[in-house]
Amino acid sequence: MSDHAIAQPWSQPVANLPGFAHHYATVEGVRLHYVSGGNPQGEILLLLAGFPQSWYAWHQVMAQLADRYFIIAPDLPGQGDSDKPSAGYDTQALAAKVQGLMQQLGHPRYYLAAHDVGAWVAWPYAMRYSQQVIKLALLDAGIPGITLPEALPATPDKAWKTWHFAFHLLPDLPEALISGREEIYLEWFLRRKTASPMVFSDADMAEYVRLLRQNGALRAGLAPYRVVTQSAEQNRALREQGKLTLPLLAISADQGSIPDMAAPLRQFAADVTGITIAHSGHFIPDEQPLALAAALAHFFR
Repeated sequence: MSDHAIAQPWSQPVANLPGFAHHYATVEGVRLHYVSGGNPQGEILLLLAGFPQSWYAWHQVMAQLADRYFIIAPDLPGQGDSDKPSAGYDTQALAAKVQGLMQQLGHPRYYLAAHDVGAWVAWPYAMRYSQQVIKLALLDAGIPGITLPEALPATPDKAWKTWHFAFHLLPDLPEALISGREEIYLEWFLRRKTASPMVFSDADMAEYVRLLRQNGALRAGLAPYRVVTQSAEQNRALREQGKLTLPLLAISADQGSIPDMAAPLRQFAADVTGITIAHSGHFIPDEQPLALAAALAHFFR
């Protein structure tokens, strides 16, 4: 054995996703879990997931784009297998951690695609780190302080899509009601907001239940909602800089939460392309991975 064996960071191959591995990195004291892989010579693509998901939301899209891009899919602080710190859940703080990770990995320029709460983070990310982000894709999300309405709809046809915002904002009650019943909550959340409930397999459901049952996971998952007012204020302040200038792809789903992602964003971004993915509810990366992967590859080209 060599006297000069060089220590390598720990990594573990991802089951059923050839060419990808699990990694950990610590950014400003927060240990982040991320999955990376794909084409080592390809351009870099950063993917951010939302609630109540993790990097795993993107696994089918990653398989489709692996030949073209080198992909990095982190769990945000408080999400998935990343640390669940007691504070730092405003979207600028979350963006800063992810940007710290990308700096540590040595990636100066990359594409960014983000869904749900991940899209909340991606907006200030693109505004603050516009030198790093080449192009941005946002999937089915209202952005706090930008396009997220102050008042949520209370009519039966719409309320079921957004009622959880107010619920998640309440202190303590969601934890009391969901703890020990994570499966019931996730079953409703994931399978009700899809066009077809069968999109999420039992194995998918088991993974999300595992994640939400971790110590602090529920508190951390609800935290971005509880500081949404702070994130909205930050975004309103960023608006003073002017419009987002980098190219933005606004992706709606025909049965998603936001009927038209693009129209309201045009007020705040200079270069917006809008598309709608058919036969999809809110969880576009899970429901229509082929159509989404093709749309991202076309836009990022």
